Amino acid sequence: MQQKKDAPLRSDAQRNRERILEVALAELTRSADAPLSAIAKKAGVGQGTFYRHFPNREALVLEVYRYEVQQVADAAAQLLETRAPDRALREWMDRLAQYAMAKAGLADAMRKATTARGTLAALGYSTVTSAVALLLEANEQAGTIRPGVTPDDFVLAIAGLWQIDPHGDWQQRAGRLLDLVMDGLRAGAPTP
Repeated sequence: MQQKKDAPLRSDAQRNRERILEVALAELTRSADAPLSAIAKKAGVGQGTFYRHFPNREALVLEVYRYEVQQVADAAAQLLETRAPDRALREWMDRLAQYAMAKAGLADAMRKATTARGTLAALGYSTVTSAVALLLEANEQAGTIRPGVTPDDFVLAIAGLWQIDPHGDWQQRAGRLLDLVMDGLRAGAPTP
């Protein structure tokens, strides 16, 4: 009996899936041509279990990408629960930078797995912009950023992240860029 596509996975199946994704991220970042059998073995699952979750390389690579995007997006709400809105936004920007650099390491695997232009961008854009909207709204309500900044404005402002060489001193460069963006967002904020 085949499981419905939207049916929740059993807890053991969910753990297997997450383990496969974690191993796949590391292995595909190291080598775009990492054998699927090696990923399954390192994840501690059999071939049948692996292929039930991911029938081919493209399905695995796309799900690694979606998984990573979702982790970054989910961090927005988590940060807002424990930090002031402006601190949550700035820390989330750091997580986005880390994601951008990891994604750069996966670029080869993604290019090889997908042929349709824009497929990857379309998969993550709405997830990320929803997280950005949540953070911007919290900051606007707190008066910590200028009013009227849209998620599209924000994405354009941080677009320089994707120009940074992930093999160089990316942490320092990304931090400087994101500090500049944060300063720009604060300019024009209502005075407390």
